[in-house]
Amino acid sequence: MADKVEFELVSPEKLLVSQPVHMVVVPGAEGFLGVLPGHAPMIVTVKPGIIDIYANDMGTITQRIFVAGGFCEITGARVTILAEEASDLEAVRGLDRAALEKQLADLSEDLADAKSEGERHTLEGKVAIVQAKLDAQVGTMH
Repeated sequence: MADKVEFELVSPEKLLVSQPVHMVVVPGAEGFLGVLPGHAPMIVTVKPGIIDIYANDMGTITQRIFVAGGFCEITGARVTILAEEASDLEAVRGLDRAALEKQLADLSEDLADAKSEGERHTLEGKVAIVQAKLDAQVGTMH
């Protein structure tokens, strides 16, 4: 078994990361998923949250990236995340907290007034992204 897994993170704009890593922790819809070399193949939904990248086996996170959701394909040798939106965690922490809180309040009002299931689903996704950004700012996420 190899001691690294190839990790790729792709956003709609570009390939953000492509490197061999020791482990990746992905915020999956069913919970956080740690992926090491030789992992069982699967495809999972990624929820808004933080991806932790461990470049070596020292147990230290070497990079943290905020994702707004997407899909993750895992094979024994590769982890590929197709993210709806992705940015360095420090960029998210630099966002205006008051503006995010206002956006969350506005979206919550819109959600309460949603007229259809489709509209409700879309707004719930937007609320989850803004809430995850707020959580990332204060370090309450993984």
